[in-house]
Formats: sequence, C-alpha cells, structure tokens
Amino acid sequence: MRAAQIIEHRQPLRIGTVADPTPGPHDVIVKIEASGICRSDWHAWMGDWAWLGLSPELPIIPGHEFGGTIAAVGKEVKNFRVGDRVTTPFHEGCSHCSNCLSGHSNRCDNLQIFGFGYDGAYAEYVKVPNGDFNLVLLPDEVDAVTAAAIGCRYMTGYHGVVRSHLKPGNWLVVHGAGGVGLSAVQVGNAVGAQVIAVDVDDTKLEMAMKEGAVAAVNARKDNVVEAVKEITRGGAHASIEALGIQETILNSVLGLRKGGRHVQIGLTTHKEAGIVGLPIDVITAMELEVVGSLGNPRSEYDGLLTLIAQGKLNPRSLVSREVALDDVNSILNDMTHYKTYGFNIITKFN
Repeated sequence: MRAAQIIEHRQPLRIGTVADPTPGPHDVIVKIEASGICRSDWHAWMGDWAWLGLSPELPIIPGHEFGGTIAAVGKEVKNFRVGDRVTTPFHEGCSHCSNCLSGHSNRCDNLQIFGFGYDGAYAEYVKVPNGDFNLVLLPDEVDAVTAAAIGCRYMTGYHGVVRSHLKPGNWLVVHGAGGVGLSAVQVGNAVGAQVIAVDVDDTKLEMAMKEGAVAAVNARKDNVVEAVKEITRGGAHASIEALGIQETILNSVLGLRKGGRHVQIGLTTHKEAGIVGLPIDVITAMELEVVGSLGNPRSEYDGLLTLIAQGKLNPRSLVSREVALDDVNSILNDMTHYKTYGFNIITKFN
C-alpha cells in the first residue's frame, strides 16, 4: 500500500510503498477513504510531547482521523464485518481497564494513539486494535470525509463543550480558532451558548463567526481579558483553551466570572513542555474550576453521530480542502507557520 512515513523529525515525510497491515485475532483492517491532517500529527513530526510519553519511535505512519470501509477482520471479531463503514476515536482503549469499563475509554490505563504508538492513517489501510470495542459504525447520513473531520479535532471540541457544563444563554469563550476551536464554536452555538472566539488571525475569526460565534476578539489588537469582560458584562461562564500556550491559558482563566470553568484542551509545545503558571489566588478567591478534556470517549459517539445525522451539527463545513497523500509535506510546513485553515482531509491515496 502507499503511505507517508515520518522517518526523521522535522524532515519531509517519505511517501511510497510499505507492507499492508494484517489483523491479529481481535483487530480490524480498514480501507481508508478519508484521513485528516491534524496539528497533533504536526506535533509528532516535530518530536514534541516526549514529556507525555508520546514522542513516537520512527519510522511511523501518522494520522488518527479517518473514515473508511472494513477490508478484513480478525477471527475473534464479532460485531463488525467486511464492508461496514466505520470510524474510531483517535485514542484506542484496551476494553478491560476500569476506565474503559466505566465508559471513559479516553482515559484508558493502556491508551494508545494512532501515529504515536503504532502506524496511523496516512495510508491506504490501517489496523484498528480491539475492533469490537474501538470501532464506531457510521450512520448512512455520515460520509467518510465527515468521519475524518470528527476523528480528533471535532470530537475533542465536542467533548470540551460537554465538559464546560454550559446552560443555554451562558457565555463561552474559545481561545484559538483552529480545528478544535472552530469545532467548539460550532458545538457551543448548537447547545445554545453565546460564543466568543479569540485568535490572532482575522480570517480564522471570520470563520468562527460563520460557525456561530456572536463576537470575535483579535488578541493582537485587543486586551483579551478586558474585551471578554466587557462583552459578557463580568466574565464568561466557561472558557476553552485549544492551543496549549501560557498566554492564552492565563487569558482563559482571567476572563471567567466567579464560579466559572476553564476547560483545557490544548496540549503544550516544547516551549512550555507541559508546565504553565496559573493565577492560583484568583482561582481560589473566585471559586473557579480548572478541568482537563481529552478526546471523546467511545461511549459519547452515539450522541455526537446522532446530532450530525440530524443536521444539528455540521463538521463537514469545517473542511477547507480535500488533498492527496502527496500534499502532506506542504501542509505540515504550512502548519509550522499557522497558514492552515479548517480541516485538510486526504481523500486521494494513489
């Protein structure tokens, strides 16, 4: 099969022929029809996240957002068959730890991620471990491109909004209008929140307004905390940080009203290396909550897919380009300079 591999960090991916994957007893092989190019793939390519144990051994095929059709199943797989249209969360659960058994597969004690722990979906085929537990059957209304769009960034934004505990009419601030941020804007609007988007790029802010934001703040032009408190008349009920940058994390926390909730989605880059400072006295005095949010558990996919199938959510509107496998290097380079918008999805592999 054709695939793109990271051979050396920060060097062009090698695109060519590699061996097809073969299933173990509980594994499923999926023929990829669409595969997203995610900023997490960029982090893998850059060699970030070693402090999280996520710097992959090379060579490796990146890619963890995909939709496709089952091409082969292991002999112990019971719930899926060849020809089924499927997707999967980017985080694969073991199925038997306490977190997996309690519906929190995104917290799996043995969690593995495509493109970090094993080969991912910048390829014609990918192997999904523990297929009966990890695979998600796609409704007829959800095509492969939409499935790729929800594979990481959209479902992460969705779960972040769920973790925000919003009520209709509440103010939600989303810091960073990239793929995750735009997803959170769309979902937040769908659940009745008043969403403010914050970014440094006017084009991304315009996209956020089209996805339902009621206000936009350019962090290069305005004092973010002052702007948020003025728009919300005292501070946001919840705030999502989708970048993992010290400055935006502080803006997120300091822009909350008393009793507000900061939801941390963005993982940091090598600059922060996983450690940032927080205004702990403000958090204490205002009784703020700081919570983490990782991906979206397998147990929440039915609700997400139902909303998409009913047309209440539209991840496909965030797809800016369908590209070829041969385009991945230029897109990763564009990510380095923050020149990508929305989702770039690989739909041509030959």
